Amino acid sequence: MGMKIILQAGITIGLISFALSGTAQRHRYTVTENKANNEIDIKIDGKLFTAYLYSDRLMKPVLYPITTANDDTITRGWPLAPRPLDHVDHPHHIGLWFNYESVNGLDFWNNSSAIAPEKKSHYGRIRHVHVDKITTGKDGATLQVSAFWENAAGKRLLKQQTKYVFAQLKNMRTIEMSVKLTALDKEVDFKDTKDGLIAIRMRTELEQPSTVREKYIDSSGHIATNKQTNQAVATGLYRSSAGVKGDAVWGSRAKWVALDGRLRNKDVSIVILDHPVNIGYPTYWHARGYGLFAANPLGQKVFSNGKEALNFSLKPGASAQFKYKVLITSPKHLTDQQITRAAQKFWNTKSF
Repeated sequence: MGMKIILQAGITIGLISFALSGTAQRHRYTVTENKANNEIDIKIDGKLFTAYLYSDRLMKPVLYPITTANDDTITRGWPLAPRPLDHVDHPHHIGLWFNYESVNGLDFWNNSSAIAPEKKSHYGRIRHVHVDKITTGKDGATLQVSAFWENAAGKRLLKQQTKYVFAQLKNMRTIEMSVKLTALDKEVDFKDTKDGLIAIRMRTELEQPSTVREKYIDSSGHIATNKQTNQAVATGLYRSSAGVKGDAVWGSRAKWVALDGRLRNKDVSIVILDHPVNIGYPTYWHARGYGLFAANPLGQKVFSNGKEALNFSLKPGASAQFKYKVLITSPKHLTDQQITRAAQKFWNTKSF
């Protein structure tokens, strides 16, 4: 089964926002930009929740690090700030990000500072250009930014407008990410492929236990020469709204996926919620045991073993919108019922 989606100018796929159930607590939210460091810090009650990093050397904007309400970091430190036990691979996996592997033949997903200069022409980058709006209130903080998807020569293919909403309700922190992509002067094709679209790279303790030997950062801060498994520290386990668990979540469709684990003897749950109006809903999940937690609605062929295919493109001036919600809670795991209640609020709200 194949599908062809082409959006003409003036047609937008709409998405829906939501708030978690319960009474909002009063927290102090601050959003501070440090232009010298290409960084915007988002703090709750004076403590760092996350930072929006937009240095050109990252090849795309990212949220990094991401912390729980207990001040535990859930994201991998390497390559920006290596710490002991960090799993060393995929230098383009940093914090939380949004991009895609094949856009008009350019690889935006795998681009990083590790790519050799003579190969850069095959890669694209997402360049932050402007902070559009910052608001803070008793219920959360909002950051709106603009960026462009470019080729190696700086030619712009897409405009990206992103709205982040950061909030905390009791012991749950949330990140709502709304993205609008607009094609510029040429049609933009998103080839049906594996790597995309929204992703988080988890720290080693939140990986699934594995017998595969890999390289890690040792206690002195160097890449260990002796390969080891993560079994001594890894505590993660994926589970989905479809009742699928562990490695079987990869390549399956689901309305949401949760990653449960433990940090500093406390339970932690990280959940990504999809939405019914997103392209390809319910999305396929590119959730790997080694710590890549991703949802990819635009890549269907590899996940379905060739039974499905999606050819998505934007005509000049046309736009598509994507929206996801990330839930982060500790010191208890979220139940399926709790996640479903949060998701129902997401699906039932009718405004963007």
